[in-house]
Amino acid sequence: MAGSVTPACVLTIAGSDSCGGAGIQADLKTMQALGVYGMSVVCAVTAQNSVGVQDFWDLPPEAVRAQLVSVLSDIPVQAIKTGMVASSGNVSVVAEILADVRAPLVIDPVAVSKHGHSLLMPGAGDAMRESLLPLATVVTPNLDEAEQLTGIKAADEDGMRAVARAIKELGPRWVLVKGGHLAGDPVDVLFDGTRVWRFAGERIATPHTHGTGCTLASAIASYLAQGADVPDAVGRAREYVTGAIRSGFPLGAGIGPVDHAWRLRPCIG
Repeated sequence: MAGSVTPACVLTIAGSDSCGGAGIQADLKTMQALGVYGMSVVCAVTAQNSVGVQDFWDLPPEAVRAQLVSVLSDIPVQAIKTGMVASSGNVSVVAEILADVRAPLVIDPVAVSKHGHSLLMPGAGDAMRESLLPLATVVTPNLDEAEQLTGIKAADEDGMRAVARAIKELGPRWVLVKGGHLAGDPVDVLFDGTRVWRFAGERIATPHTHGTGCTLASAIASYLAQGADVPDAVGRAREYVTGAIRSGFPLGAGIGPVDHAWRLRPCIG
């Protein structure tokens, strides 16, 4: 229609999840639910289902470069999110190209799947630490990823603050350390180098949490694309993810996905 307004555009650079709950698929579902237009650069393809990741294949760096150049040379982006970049070659290409892009960058430093399977080729973690993290507006590690980045294991909220400070020294503007793996109600810690924001939540009794990390990072990117500042984007993204976890559903024989479309479903009762 003439006069239609183009929504904010967000680019995800990540891996494909064949069962649809995480990765590129979760990113695009989140972006659609939150009112932005999602685009994707695929860095890896996984064979996975609700019980685990059976295998994955990283795309060659030239394929990642071609996708990035194709999108960014034509369509302005208001935010970018990275997830499973997979290999050191792909990290280098992504970092090289994004160094010249002004849009906010949310990095989800994906290293291990929900089922404990490694999602990085040898050397990719070091490449991410050295070349990609310094470009980040926000980096969103869980406790395992934070330990891989810093060598520091956080066992409580004070430990989360310490690991946030260590990650901040690697160059990102903001660090969001996710505490969902600790006992009790989950607490996330956001740090900008000076101030700490504490986001407390509730522990939802469900096994169906596939895709939470991808969904949170994509939601943060979506809100940043629409003009929110970082603390507001994180707070609103956490509210969205909490609702998605609460509405998660069984799928297959293992861990089901969160429900990205929970706000769109009719209320019953």
